[in-house]
Amino acid sequence: MPEYVTWLRHASPYINAHRDCTFVVMLPGDGVEHPNFGNIVHDLVLLHSLGVRLVLVHGSRPQIESRLAERGLAPHYHRGLRITDAPTLDCVIDAVGALRLAIEARLSMDISASPMQGSRLRVASGNLVTARPIGVLEGVDYHHTGEVRRIDRKGISRLLDERTIVLLSPLGYSPTGEIFNLACEDVATRAAIELGADKLLLFGAEPGLLDEHGKLVRELRPQQVPAHLQRLGSDYQGELLDAAAEACKGGVARSHIVSYAENGALLTELFTRDGGGTLVAKEQFEIVREASIEDVGGLLELISPLEEQGILVRRSREVLEREIEQFSVVERDGMIIACAALYPIAESDAGELACLAVNPEYRHGGRGDDLLERIETRARQAGLKTLFVLTTRTAHWFRERGFQPSGVERLPAARASLYNFQRNSKIFEKAL
Repeated sequence: MPEYVTWLRHASPYINAHRDCTFVVMLPGDGVEHPNFGNIVHDLVLLHSLGVRLVLVHGSRPQIESRLAERGLAPHYHRGLRITDAPTLDCVIDAVGALRLAIEARLSMDISASPMQGSRLRVASGNLVTARPIGVLEGVDYHHTGEVRRIDRKGISRLLDERTIVLLSPLGYSPTGEIFNLACEDVATRAAIELGADKLLLFGAEPGLLDEHGKLVRELRPQQVPAHLQRLGSDYQGELLDAAAEACKGGVARSHIVSYAENGALLTELFTRDGGGTLVAKEQFEIVREASIEDVGGLLELISPLEEQGILVRRSREVLEREIEQFSVVERDGMIIACAALYPIAESDAGELACLAVNPEYRHGGRGDDLLERIETRARQAGLKTLFVLTTRTAHWFRERGFQPSGVERLPAARASLYNFQRNSKIFEKAL
């Protein structure tokens, strides 16, 4: 079967889930200059064609630096923020204006391979961000550097309802007609919060947040972010991480950090279960919980291949529906990727651990151990003293986790009478 068929089947739940959702996408000036910018534009157009409501916020830092250098002006910063005096503001307006026009032109191209080939894609920008001056901080006058005061939520929402891509620049306007230079991260975060966006997508140079060993951190809760910020200091990754956490605290369910240098990073993050960047989410991306009747279909899909291989005893849909309360599951972004069941054995203080299964793509991640711990906890809460398991293929795994070899004679009578001698399962037990 062609690889793209498999990918499309796996992506289809996300295509449906993202339709009519509002995404705020922040692309820094470095990303606009990168050779991969054309691919990012193509991917944004694809999202638009799939029904995503898009707000694109662009940065302009390297473009401003370039204009300052051309005019022989030195950049000045304090606490990571540019000090925008009058000559610098002229450079900011020049850089931002040129960038806005360039991005609008790129989004308007009738790309031959684009999903929007032959159609008219509308892009709108304007005075949608109201700003106020930062003023004097620690004795330093920031002049025309400002912060977001208000996002025109109604105006942006009306444009999105009309299937228009909204482009926000890092400039804001005051009610008195002043212009302020803003941080694009501030604009994107406030826009996501005030619009009640479903996602905030932040582009950076790296694939996402990297830990101290250079390994990608795939998922974080907002409360875990401060520890990483302390490690990162003033690194730009820290700015993105802080923005992602701030958005989540403000009501945005999920914020994602992805690479502007990697072709397809945005689509990988949005349309695959594991993504390719760092997710900061209010709710846990992967949870262990008790099963419900809605999980029967997912359980059947998980255990059927193992039943066909003879690893698990066959269970019909009717049996699963009847016994669903015995199961615990691991759910990853709406998909059941692991399960296990606890069956108390009648007229005894023992129980049986059964139907322990993990999706092959998610093995070696400790999920079997998580489920075993869950089942043992449930067994203790039910007052059980011994946990039995019958297995044909994974004896060593259970022995490594404290289960001891046992026999049919050790099984309570109610379970021993059902033992299948033809299957010849090995029996193990563990005192709780």
